[in-house]
Amino acid sequence: MPRTGAKRIIMKISPVYLLLIAVMGFFNPQTVFAASSSNADAEAVSDLPTDYSHFLSLTVSGKQGVVSLRLPQLVYLNAHSADLSDLRVFDANGGKPPFAFYVPAPQNSIQKQSWPVKQFEINAIQPNLQSVDGIDMDIKTGADGTLLSVKTKPRKGEAGSNGIGDKPVLVGLLLDLGQAKHVNNDNKQPLISALRFTLPPGKQTYSAQVWLEVSDNLKQWDMVAATELNWLVDTQTSETLVNDILEFSPRAFRYARLSWRSGEPIRFASIDAEHSEKTSTASFLDKLTIQPIAGKLPDDLMYKAGIAIPVEKIDLHFTEPNIVLPAQIGAYREIPSRQLGKPNEWVFQPLTRAVFYQITQPEKTRRSGELSVPVSHFAEWVLHPQVVTASKPELSLIWQPATLVFLINGPPPYTLAFGRDKIKSAAVELSQVAPGFSTQELLQLEQAQAGPLQIRQTSTDFETAATTAKNSAQNRTLILWGVLLLGVLVLLAMTWRLFKQMKS
Repeated sequence: MPRTGAKRIIMKISPVYLLLIAVMGFFNPQTVFAASSSNADAEAVSDLPTDYSHFLSLTVSGKQGVVSLRLPQLVYLNAHSADLSDLRVFDANGGKPPFAFYVPAPQNSIQKQSWPVKQFEINAIQPNLQSVDGIDMDIKTGADGTLLSVKTKPRKGEAGSNGIGDKPVLVGLLLDLGQAKHVNNDNKQPLISALRFTLPPGKQTYSAQVWLEVSDNLKQWDMVAATELNWLVDTQTSETLVNDILEFSPRAFRYARLSWRSGEPIRFASIDAEHSEKTSTASFLDKLTIQPIAGKLPDDLMYKAGIAIPVEKIDLHFTEPNIVLPAQIGAYREIPSRQLGKPNEWVFQPLTRAVFYQITQPEKTRRSGELSVPVSHFAEWVLHPQVVTASKPELSLIWQPATLVFLINGPPPYTLAFGRDKIKSAAVELSQVAPGFSTQELLQLEQAQAGPLQIRQTSTDFETAATTAKNSAQNRTLILWGVLLLGVLVLLAMTWRLFKQMKS
């Protein structure tokens, strides 16, 4: 009889064990993760224009197969993801043309300008003269320094000093670069980096070594460069090998003096001065100015923005004429409460700190400038003052918007949709949309024209991560207590039945 009772007890306990095993399986993190993944996959099945809360109509000419769009500020303000994963391009049939993002880098370029310079011959009696320093010249200039004439005066004892004898020959050239003033708007001498020479008509071959000296007052001369000038013709192919440029470190000067160390001195058909300037095209930056509201913690100011904005710089604008405000800039982080039934807690998470100020002086107003920060995505920015203040400055967020590049392979009109939670990105690599396109070609793509923002109602869940974690923890706690209570009731029932069996 006891053995039979023991068997019955085992038979009664077995369902309890099965229940406990099922509960343990429910609390297994892998099981929960698999379930959440399945739910996410189920949600991602539908990907239609109606699944998104905001959209812009895009107008294209249809003449180019690949077009681009610099993302408007409205996209960054209404997207639900920091990486723009909830952004889609749809055609008229609901098809999804492939698209990619890229951020244009600053473009560096070298601009060259050239202009002809005036040539004046330097003649001397001695044809083998290796330097023009010892030549006595009569130089006439205008009121603005422009060279008018250059005449060589023979030295005493030289042939031709009395008006008879050998005829002077060319030994050098005096150059006037005064016309260079038009290059700069500030009417200053530009930095000249080279002189380019053109042979006189009828001369096809030429070779010489020339030296260049420069001056601003025609009295003191500085040696800056020397080079071999060559125009060599291949008789078999009739091709000409040319080295017609004299390059040197960029510098500003008004006059130049050219002399020969080898070769025949000649007057060139033209000599052009070259000015090279390196320019950089600055990246386009977007800016959003936000009014403050009260923060979640005392004395804090909060600024609501879009989670998608990749903020690179911030700036504060004060209404007070004189104020100095040391403060931290950051965001709030929501954490679940450690006590059951208590609301979530908010803590301030600093990103950077600085002293912001605006001071009015008689000569000008001094104010703190734009502050660079690590690229950050916050839906709510927080100003955390280090001192008590009544000031409520505006906050400016500055960022470089990305450029959207998409393929025209469906019927127009096209729609840019965004504003959806828990969706994977559909963007592809740029090489899969514009393969082989150079940086310059990407900059020259047709710009799609975006229409006004349109909003449609969608069922979206804006539950925060902290709230989700908290609710999940509370649900698990309730389930655990329910299982434990069920186990206690089962044990009480078993005890009562055993008690009755032992009494009988």
